[in-house]
Amino acid sequence: MRRITVLSVAGAVTVVVAVTSFMLSRTLAVREPIAIVTSAKVAEPPLITGTLSSRQVPTQVQVPSPSAPPVASLASAEVFPISSVASPRPVCGNPDALGVSRVVEIDTAGGPGFGFEQFKAYDFLRDREVVLTFDDGPWPGNTQAVLKALADQCTKALFFPIGKHAMWHPEIVKQVAAAGHAVGSHTWSHRDLSKLTVEQAKEEFEKGVSAVRAALGTSEASFFRFPGLRNPPEMLAYLGTRNVGIFSTDMDSFDFKIRKPEQVVASVMTKLKKHGKGIVLLHDFQHPTSLALPALLAQLKADGYKIVQVKSKDPVITLPEYDEAILKEFGSGTVSTRPTSSVVRTVSE
Repeated sequence: MRRITVLSVAGAVTVVVAVTSFMLSRTLAVREPIAIVTSAKVAEPPLITGTLSSRQVPTQVQVPSPSAPPVASLASAEVFPISSVASPRPVCGNPDALGVSRVVEIDTAGGPGFGFEQFKAYDFLRDREVVLTFDDGPWPGNTQAVLKALADQCTKALFFPIGKHAMWHPEIVKQVAAAGHAVGSHTWSHRDLSKLTVEQAKEEFEKGVSAVRAALGTSEASFFRFPGLRNPPEMLAYLGTRNVGIFSTDMDSFDFKIRKPEQVVASVMTKLKKHGKGIVLLHDFQHPTSLALPALLAQLKADGYKIVQVKSKDPVITLPEYDEAILKEFGSGTVSTRPTSSVVRTVSE
């Protein structure tokens, strides 16, 4: 009997241990999934330990802790540095626009020259590529018409305004820059620098650069074009020390001698057909050119030419003494502020 009793007790103990082990293992097996499901609920209060939780939080409400580095919310997401992400091109409303085929950046250190009429070192254009350039602006009516024609074709150009014109019409220079075009300079008063002393020529250049900067309210591109394309060697050397890129041309439209828009178109297209590509010199100061530009751009598109947009790597650095000089000449504080129409308005007549 005692043997049977001992065996019975031992068996009972074995059964209790087995049942307990089974229940414990079942509890442990269930707890972890329950914890994951519970933590996925958005209603659960956030952790305040200062560390990032491993919980899966919906991306629209996920905010990384200020004390920890940001973590991608999705395993498949790729994170790129801002500098490597290309800015999206603005949407063009014209499906058949000429557009811009390529954008180039120019390092102007040392004063490189461009345009085969005077400089042969740097040929950056491919076959049937064109850089459109406009001199002598800004001018009311004409420059705005040029800007509209360019905008209608979703394309870009390079402008070389005269310093005095920029001071007279700063709001138009701002419109040029706001439209995404590069803005260089074209001297203070369009004097032939080859007929001036070196100091006078330097002053013409520097005052022109300072005037465009004052009109824009910011530094312009480090590009310059000599009036009449006359570039004395002393000034070429000086611009090299100023790290300003010099633009000549591959073909001059001579639109300042033309009075009919269709003749402007013919002049440019005839020369482009001969050269195959090039930097084209036009004038937004000239009324016939402003009228001719829509037809010219359409013809460039029809004939398979492509527009290259030019930018400078660094802006030009103006000299303080010339910044002060042009402001004194025109009145301090009157150039880089708002246009007259936004300052003064008629409230009663």
